[in-house]
Amino acid sequence: MDVITNDTVPVVNQTARQFTRVLEIIEKYNHDKQRLITILQEVQDEYRYLPQQVLTYIAIALDMPTAEVFGVATFYAHFSLEAKGKYVIKVCDGTACHVKGSTKLIDTLCDKLKLSKEKHTTDDMLFTLEAVSCLGACGLAPVMVVNDKVYGQVSSKKCEEIIDDIMAAEG
Repeated sequence: MDVITNDTVPVVNQTARQFTRVLEIIEKYNHDKQRLITILQEVQDEYRYLPQQVLTYIAIALDMPTAEVFGVATFYAHFSLEAKGKYVIKVCDGTACHVKGSTKLIDTLCDKLKLSKEKHTTDDMLFTLEAVSCLGACGLAPVMVVNDKVYGQVSSKKCEEIIDDIMAAEG
């Protein structure tokens, strides 16, 4: 039998506070295992990714195997187990965008933000760069999306201006 001593109570309270929002989301869906994807979506909206300890907490709260929760989180491309920046930049590299120069946009962003194929998020957690297969806006190629804002027919120069504008707004 586990006995909680007074010296462990602060740790328990700290953990409970850390996961308060996650628990609210789980309770919103009545701890329903069938709503796992919806729960993961809302949690990711809250954190901008799915931290490992949060996935473990969700598994415990839903009385599910941790491997099953991780399996769902890693199966769907929408979910991310890596922290993302405040601004997620998606550059379409589908056929139409690729033909119209999307690789130049990716190179421009990598240079400007000091990112690479291995490093997708800036050190200050302001930007994350993702190359995606299609954004469904082929007529606007090349296309770039920053969070939910779509930019069409983007040149390398325009790409830099968009980033400069965001940086200026951030101060």
